[in-house]
Amino acid sequence: EYVSADHQTKPDVGSAIARQWYDVDKVDVIVDVPNSGVALAVNQITKDKGKAFLVSGAASSDLTGKACSPNTIHWTYDTWMLANGTGNAIVKTGGDSWFFLTADYAFGHALERDTEAVVLKSGGKVLGKVRHPLNTADFSSFLLQAQASKAKIIGLANAGGDTTNAIKQAAEFGIVRGGQNLAGLLIFITDVHALGLPTAQGLIFTETFYWDMNDKTRAFAKKLAERNRGVHPTMVHAGVYASVLHYLKAVEALKSDDGTKVIEKMKATPTDDPLFGKGTIRADGRKIHPAYLFEVKKPAESKAPWDYYKLRATIPAEQAFRPLDQGDCPLVKK
Repeated sequence: EYVSADHQTKPDVGSAIARQWYDVDKVDVIVDVPNSGVALAVNQITKDKGKAFLVSGAASSDLTGKACSPNTIHWTYDTWMLANGTGNAIVKTGGDSWFFLTADYAFGHALERDTEAVVLKSGGKVLGKVRHPLNTADFSSFLLQAQASKAKIIGLANAGGDTTNAIKQAAEFGIVRGGQNLAGLLIFITDVHALGLPTAQGLIFTETFYWDMNDKTRAFAKKLAERNRGVHPTMVHAGVYASVLHYLKAVEALKSDDGTKVIEKMKATPTDDPLFGKGTIRADGRKIHPAYLFEVKKPAESKAPWDYYKLRATIPAEQAFRPLDQGDCPLVKK
């Protein structure tokens, strides 16, 4: 059985739902929770109640860092991986000066912080940054600052509507035509679909899943699209599916749904699923798999609906996520 609810991206709303589910509805596991602020709140409640939390949609790398918990697994991606994948790979291919457009909340700050560190470490420089409120409609003043900075790369440390609005308005300002490139620090295939290839072409970003990687991912996408108005799965859908699959295997093996024990069993068992292949879950709760640097195809390069990405680089699993000893997770033996 399952229930679902909308946390409206508010930690207090998310916390109230989690408490209700655990205390009254006897829910064993909470899954997904896009929005880092809400996920960090649910992370704490889950630990207090001894339940299980499988994160796919939230990005903050603090979930396996200082806020790590014996009751949480962080599956799909995180801010360190996005920053490292995109920042490092772009600097290596010549994009060595950056200007950040950053959403002014926990997720945006973490993404900017982590990406800036990687850009500087890789030998690049940050020429400026500007913070914008969540759900900004008009990016013109921010984009003009980014344009004036002459930075080669404009890093979008935001997500969802903010990212797509910034990309659309950058196209109107002729920013990419003028020789600057946009690096999306969190882009989903549904964003690319909504923008369309003429607007999104040339956008560079990192993901851990693309539906067109192999026969198994294509089979999953076909099945999901048939039930979802043709919409193809994002990496978050993939992470939800794969993490729940692994959770159910652990419950079956233990013959128990005790949250703390199930998470422990999930960490002890190598993962194997059709979407991410073989992998592992570390002591800090971080699921490990490769990441991929993608570029959005030009309209002429796309052969079919949802054929949007070309692969620029594969980041091996052991390099894709923050090293275990660098996260300050209390569960990790020093």
